[in-house]
Amino acid sequence: MRLFGLIGFPLSHSFSKGFFTEKFSRENIAGCAYENFPIPDISAFPALWEENPALEGLNVTIPYKQAVMPYLDELTDAAKAIGAVNCIRRDGKRLIGHNTDVLGFGRSLQPLLAPDHTDALVLGTGGAALAVKYALKQLHIRYSEISRSGPVTYEAITPELMQSHKLIINTTPLGMYPNTDAAPPLPYEHAGTEHLFYDLVYNPPETLFMKKGMERGAAAKNGYEMLILQAEASWEIWNS
Repeated sequence: MRLFGLIGFPLSHSFSKGFFTEKFSRENIAGCAYENFPIPDISAFPALWEENPALEGLNVTIPYKQAVMPYLDELTDAAKAIGAVNCIRRDGKRLIGHNTDVLGFGRSLQPLLAPDHTDALVLGTGGAALAVKYALKQLHIRYSEISRSGPVTYEAITPELMQSHKLIINTTPLGMYPNTDAAPPLPYEHAGTEHLFYDLVYNPPETLFMKKGMERGAAAKNGYEMLILQAEASWEIWNS
């Protein structure tokens, strides 16, 4: 039995086990299982591999995307540049860290891009923002970072900045279930039909951030497809 799984804490919010279990059934992939491993501290990471010799690969979610890195034998260039790992493949006795968030986001965003989407506002500075910024660089899209503490604060967003940055990406958890009445404090009144609001949050499917953009005529997309694509990229890596 080939074993794969997810580490993080807690894991009640994760969709990964359901996704892979359904994938294995739907695609008639025999002899594979996917389990959640809610380890309360990253120090339990080495023992997890020792206790599960059939384990071939792991996905990594909060709060361990950065904390797991010292435990790995090798990092891909993307994982090094982003400074976060969300996929691990066992190669013999070696553990190799990858980042599939950048693949999932890039593949999800690219079909939506219009000629006006040359500059982006990236809301948030956490691990997800690192992957988003790496993908934007690959797509040759300039960006400005927005957070409560800077480098550009929400209060400093001018009408001119909104007009020159037609792509706005929320990498924060604002608006995620159950706090669905929250949204990044943007001057939404300066958005328009040329804007694209991309929210990494996927629960609820239509966040307040997205709704506020759409009220001004903007296009909007949630992070569910990104999630699917990064999961599929993990499967590609585990079978490479």
